[in-house]
Amino acid sequence: MNLANADIKLDTKLVGTVAGKFYIPSYQRGYRWGEDQVTRLLDDVNSNGTKNYCLQPVVVRRREDSFELIDGQQRLTTLFLIYKYMSISSSGFFDEPKFALIYETREKSEEFLASIDRLKKEENIDYWFMCDAYETIEKWFGKKDKKSTLTNINKYFDENVKIIWYEVDETEDAIALFTRLNIGKIPLTSAELVKAMFLSRDNNPEMDREKQEEISLQWDNIEKALHNNSLWYFLTNRSNAKYQTRIDLILDLISGKPVDNKEKYYTFFYFDDLNQEEKLSEIWKEIQHTFLILKDWYEDHELYHKIGYLIASNTKSLQDVFALSRREIDGRGITKNRFKSELDAYIKESIAIPTNYSELSYEKTTDYARISKLLLLFNVESVRQNGEQTHWFPFEKFKFQKTGKVTWSLEHIHAQQSEGMRKQDDWKEWLRLHIPSIVALGKGNDALIAEMKNASDADRQERLERQEFEDIQQKVIQKLSAQGNTEYMHSIANLALLNMSDNAALNNSTFDVKRNAIIEMDKKGQYIPFCTKMVFLKYYTPSASNQLHFWGQPDRIAYIKAINSTLKNYLAEEISIEKEVE
Repeated sequence: MNLANADIKLDTKLVGTVAGKFYIPSYQRGYRWGEDQVTRLLDDVNSNGTKNYCLQPVVVRRREDSFELIDGQQRLTTLFLIYKYMSISSSGFFDEPKFALIYETREKSEEFLASIDRLKKEENIDYWFMCDAYETIEKWFGKKDKKSTLTNINKYFDENVKIIWYEVDETEDAIALFTRLNIGKIPLTSAELVKAMFLSRDNNPEMDREKQEEISLQWDNIEKALHNNSLWYFLTNRSNAKYQTRIDLILDLISGKPVDNKEKYYTFFYFDDLNQEEKLSEIWKEIQHTFLILKDWYEDHELYHKIGYLIASNTKSLQDVFALSRREIDGRGITKNRFKSELDAYIKESIAIPTNYSELSYEKTTDYARISKLLLLFNVESVRQNGEQTHWFPFEKFKFQKTGKVTWSLEHIHAQQSEGMRKQDDWKEWLRLHIPSIVALGKGNDALIAEMKNASDADRQERLERQEFEDIQQKVIQKLSAQGNTEYMHSIANLALLNMSDNAALNNSTFDVKRNAIIEMDKKGQYIPFCTKMVFLKYYTPSASNQLHFWGQPDRIAYIKAINSTLKNYLAEEISIEKEVE
């Protein structure tokens, strides 16, 4: 359905005001809701109480004296049955339903609904489901204080529970629309409904067709811009799968929808209420203005990195940052400089810890998370400071790749243990990975190389035992480790952000093997965080101290110095540096 060219009438109606005849055409199946769906509807209405609550949209097309019900048959039939039950069980104190359901090919269903004759339950499948739903309603009320619950549900229908009335033009192809709705191609999200609000024929006399088409075009341009993953993943950590249309993010932002709010049409009702107070043209200006603010942040090199880090690290949500940008100070809007200084305060707070980072350990869960956040900031700030205007941290690559969401882990730059290596295949793989590094050390290692090749031989007859592997492994680690490494194995000086999947052999490899693996990953175009790449290219280590195959004390010291220098504006105190060996 092309909303720009369709004549739409969009409204919200309290359930108690729904009236008229609803014609259900032959292309729709009969009523099929079961006990779970009926009970859930009643539970939701009851637990929501006097708060506003919204049912899924009802999509209709006007006929001469009735409405063709294109979407919403299951909900309306259930509401009809609830009203029917309330009227019968109260001996007419509560009114019969104000609407009727007429079936094109099941004429007797209308008659059955009028009488709820349970003796006819077995006559056909439609009666069976309708009767079963009625009995579910009866059972649900029977478990509660019947008198007060009847009164409350009837009151909620009159005052709190709404349906979204979505009326399409009489020329609309109803069958095609029904098909698209039911296979999810044009789901009626809050965004679709807000868009329809702007294009509705009855909604705003000030909006002529030309203005509506202009808004429709601008709307589509915003949606298209948000499909730039660089912009999208700067703004949110949520995948596109969470949003059927990306403009929902902008609308949710304006409505102030809480992150934990599960009300599907919360945002639509915000705009629907706003439309009672403001002209649609003013509401549209706010949507455009909000998008332009986000685009301005995205295009500002400094704001992009600072806001991007706060969102990526889950320190602040886009909603939090947006609220900050709208804050008034001394009766005036926040200045850009004040906005940036407030962001800096958020960043500083995000990495504040009660101790020194040098005392944290990879092995402690709380420390692991703190080190990970600090290293993310180190990466983002390094790109920002080194790149000036030419380099931008790629949040889209950091968060999502072709295979889905990326999980970055803390990896030992140089590993000396065998975490998670319990299988023979892992041990052999580890030995094979390290053979080139031992070969590169030069003469004097022939016996060790032969031992490694024999133990890792795929055709070897005897089983490789753990003890044999660990004996060889220790010889290899000793050859490929600089002295004095052990004490700092789990400290921040030996950790970097990396994504090497579940390759246990590679995760437990020495610096030289990981370095070779990262070079290969880089050649294939795989994304590697900036600082991780710099670590393995020995970027931070002074050339006089550079030992290509090892990660030793000079490397650790240079690495921590680089972190301290890059994050000097955010660290409460510098990370302590181990004393250099004299």
